[in-house]
Amino acid sequence: MNNTTTRNKVWTFCVIYLGYMLLFADRTVFNLALAGIGKDFNMSPAALGAAGSAFFLGYTLMQIPGGYLTDRFGARAVVISTLILWSLLTGFTGLAWSFSALVIIRFLFGVAEGPYPAAALKQVAQNQPKKKRAQLTALLMSSNYAGAAIAPFIIVQVIAASGWRSAFYYLGAFGVILVGLYALSDRKVATVAKKSTTHKINWRELDARVWLFVVLGLALNVITKGLETWMPIYFLTSQHLELKKLAWLVPLPTIAGGIAAAISGYLMVHLFKKKEVLMLITACVLTLLFMFGLFRSQSLFWIVSFQILTYFAKSLAFTGIFDFASQVLHDDSYGSAIGIINFGGQLGGFVGPLLIGWIVQLTGSYSAAFLGLVISAVIAVIISFCIKRDQ
Repeated sequence: MNNTTTRNKVWTFCVIYLGYMLLFADRTVFNLALAGIGKDFNMSPAALGAAGSAFFLGYTLMQIPGGYLTDRFGARAVVISTLILWSLLTGFTGLAWSFSALVIIRFLFGVAEGPYPAAALKQVAQNQPKKKRAQLTALLMSSNYAGAAIAPFIIVQVIAASGWRSAFYYLGAFGVILVGLYALSDRKVATVAKKSTTHKINWRELDARVWLFVVLGLALNVITKGLETWMPIYFLTSQHLELKKLAWLVPLPTIAGGIAAAISGYLMVHLFKKKEVLMLITACVLTLLFMFGLFRSQSLFWIVSFQILTYFAKSLAFTGIFDFASQVLHDDSYGSAIGIINFGGQLGGFVGPLLIGWIVQLTGSYSAAFLGLVISAVIAVIISFCIKRDQ
């Protein structure tokens, strides 16, 4: 491999990383905007939870089709089309004229964004040998947390100065710029990338661990997606914090999650080599312990501390699923298999916000909602013990 090709692949990885950051920044922006959205449209907690879940419903439904499209048409084409649609629908989010319109736009937004994970991860798989994939997969997935962590520092100021709608206009504009960067950066890499034959998935012969990964990802993401959606409102209404103070508070758990995601591949390859399942079990047990600590906490300090620790442990487990999968999945059907696995994780993103919104409206208590997340962590621990290293 010559130096030019290597530089092109590094640059392509960086742009894909930025794309992932931007996609996850939107989710944080939407969560920060929920209080303003609820005020503008006069909506109940359950309705706001439905708005957050509308995106994840569309996103979840597109995971398996998105994986197939990636294998069928190639990672490059899917990444470009996804970013174009994402940018357009981000702008339309700011133009929402009613709450119903907002829910529909967010659902379509999720459909448009859905194929990106499979395409981005397959791009890494195409460009790297298997021995390097676990660490690069982990590094790429850390972008999820980086985007969510950086966004509040910028967007809170925008929302405070000009309202929640303006935040989505700015994000859409950044998306358009990123499309151009990716189209230019990946053009040379695309000409040398190995062409692969699309393998249709035989559902009956699918590695049984994939289904365990689906359920494990669902249980883990119910926890963090529920917290991501509702903690800003919880801090504003129950802890009576000012919006500007959320700029430093909201990013802390996602920073911890990003660090965990970035190092998970290294830990799996170097410290848990041939003991990958032990790493998943350990991370799931820690997630349960820390989530229980959050549930029992009363002071702001301990609530935030346990939230940070929960994100760290959960991210080790969730990213570990994809690190492990990158080492055992067939190359040619990699996009489809990743889509199936991510289907479970994103289904958790759909269930989590709805679950907390429903519990809060039913009981009037965030403590009861946190207990629901503890139960989800218990399920994750049980599933992790069912995973075997060898099929």
